[in-house]
Amino acid sequence: MKKALYLSMGLAFALAGCAAGPSGSKPSTASTTQACQPINEQEVAALFERWNGSLQTGDPKRVVANYAQRSILLPTVSNKPRVTAEEKEDYFEHFLQVQPNGKIDSRMILIGCNTAVDAGLYTFSYGTSGKQVRARYTYTYEWANNQWLITSHHSSAMPEQ
Repeated sequence: MKKALYLSMGLAFALAGCAAGPSGSKPSTASTTQACQPINEQEVAALFERWNGSLQTGDPKRVVANYAQRSILLPTVSNKPRVTAEEKEDYFEHFLQVQPNGKIDSRMILIGCNTAVDAGLYTFSYGTSGKQVRARYTYTYEWANNQWLITSHHSSAMPEQ
């Protein structure tokens, strides 16, 4: 029983990416050799506000600066996955033309070692038309290069009106 508990705890630590398991040993993956960067739910929520604030600048490069070099954007109003900085800039160049402003309606935040997930529902208001679009979202973040960056961003319009 105790062995099973330690095995399940070790698996949980490995999945969470923690720097040390229950025995103090470090997992063998290279990405988990650094210490865990502390973050709380309010700080994760502020990462969305940072991203949304960059939309308000109207500058696609400022928006893309929120994304890790190795990241994916699965946007609301495009069928094409965006993986390079250039592809993301292209998407935001067009999206920013409607002057979007996002507001979180509901969310769940999960925090791991050097990772965080913010998922829920948001509404975008378009300054050019007054139109509102309700959508589901998921942002995953990773602590890299001494900052929290988006590693994946998925957004899809709500299927039911």
